[in-house]
Amino acid sequence: MKPTVGLTGGIGSGKTTIANLFANYFSIPIYIADVQAKNLIANNSHLREEIKLLLGERAFVNNVYNTSFVSNIVFSNKQVLDKLNAIIHPYVQEDFLQWKNMQKSPYIIKEAAILFESGSYRDCDYIIMVTAPLEERIKRVIIRDKIDREMVEKRIKNQWSEEKKIKLSTFVIENKEIDKNLDKIKEVHFKIMKMIDENVGN
Repeated sequence: MKPTVGLTGGIGSGKTTIANLFANYFSIPIYIADVQAKNLIANNSHLREEIKLLLGERAFVNNVYNTSFVSNIVFSNKQVLDKLNAIIHPYVQEDFLQWKNMQKSPYIIKEAAILFESGSYRDCDYIIMVTAPLEERIKRVIIRDKIDREMVEKRIKNQWSEEKKIKLSTFVIENKEIDKNLDKIKEVHFKIMKMIDENVGN
């Protein structure tokens, strides 16, 4: 079984940017859990019904996931957020395993915002944690998601702290200038390849 490298980081840290560099420079397949979760919600009728049972019919408007409605509920109530994640996670995990079995690369990357919070990190052979200064993260999310600072801070509070995640990570990449990112990604890639070779030899 090819190794799974989990890639995570706080909201706005630039996880996808870093993941795409692995894909572009080393042809490593990337599974972006948040994107696939949205695809599953849009296309899996069983998952949609489970979400409606938890959040009500207003979770969908004209069969489209009502993101603003759902966000307002879950980021103000951690219990509901945990229940929603518990509903979605098994569908994402099944989809991920099917995708992984089709890949031919020496390792694959699973990029997930809640890799630790969902417990998915336990299924990873190595973990990359992406960090960035808090204020920079907040600015990125305000621009990207068109939400106010208060909502961003609520989302951050619902994630594990960077310190807690770093302790459980194999590698840490501080998302800075592109040149420094590339140097670090090359270093991490070759270390992963070396560890894979060493494990095969044992």
